[in-house]
Amino acid sequence: MRNIALTLALSTALVAPATAETLSVVGSWSGLPLHKEYEAPFWSETLPAASGGKIEVELTTHNQMNLGLGDIYPLLGQGVYDVAMTVGDYAVSDAPELEGLDVPMIATDAATARKAVEAARPMVDEIFAERFNSKVLAIAPYPPQVVFCNAEIASLDDLAGKKVRASGRMTAKFLEALGAEGVNVSFSEVPGALQKGVVDCAVTGAGSGYSAGWWEVSTHLLPIPLGGWDPVVTAMNMDKWNGLDADTQALIQSELATKFEAPAWDTAQGALANDIGCLTGQGDCTSGDKRSMTLVEASDADIAKATEILTSEVLPDWAERAGGDWKDRWNASVGAAVGVTIE
Repeated sequence: MRNIALTLALSTALVAPATAETLSVVGSWSGLPLHKEYEAPFWSETLPAASGGKIEVELTTHNQMNLGLGDIYPLLGQGVYDVAMTVGDYAVSDAPELEGLDVPMIATDAATARKAVEAARPMVDEIFAERFNSKVLAIAPYPPQVVFCNAEIASLDDLAGKKVRASGRMTAKFLEALGAEGVNVSFSEVPGALQKGVVDCAVTGAGSGYSAGWWEVSTHLLPIPLGGWDPVVTAMNMDKWNGLDADTQALIQSELATKFEAPAWDTAQGALANDIGCLTGQGDCTSGDKRSMTLVEASDADIAKATEILTSEVLPDWAERAGGDWKDRWNASVGAAVGVTIE
């Protein structure tokens, strides 16, 4: 009987599942499509299923946790949670070299933006390892940061003299060079600021502005990426990453690349077209009712002027802040990918 009992115990131990690896994951803005359509399904369903139950996820978002935007990656590096994702621009006060990931106006379509991000990836990997004790797992786009104006405009030049809510430090520098005044206003306060004339225009993602009702307090839409594409960096605490076995690391990287990162990029251009259609009534809109903002198309002259400002003022200013050899590294990677050189 003792032998039978021992045999049964050993058999049970052999078939019992290993203890699951639980990851505490902090996603980006809970109300935006990137989280709802890609982040939440991936972490809640796709990855646990692909692991055969060996990985479990406890998912929340940084806005649900009321985290300060600049605290998200430093807290990740300290191990407060295992995985975090948010806009890279939120971390530039701690890592000014990271501004080189998201440059205004260098990419007017998703394919070019993806090339720029892929070229920047080795630099971003290094920055996160050194500044935030974290392993970069993926970089996915928000829709490009476009311009909503509660004022009549017909070109990029018409932003001169206007007060514009910027979406990041480099965007504010670009606006200053353009002759506009960059104003710091939180996303939630923008509708009131536009309505009261505190700002004339504001920069954010087209879909974000549509969802937040900015079309109610704006008349003109300039759908050029004045604020870049706001890449969202997904990273894991380095100590947690190093504690995973090689098979688990490979699974996480493969699943993220094929079932999160690639689909988010593949749909980015179509999402922008849909958002423009919803805001202006010109084109298809699957997100809700069409609105009637005036669509202001960017001209070749607008793009040429933007490029000149970037190379002569905005990017050199960043290179000076970043210091070291970041100018040369950016020119050889991102710059080479998109045909832009810091002078």
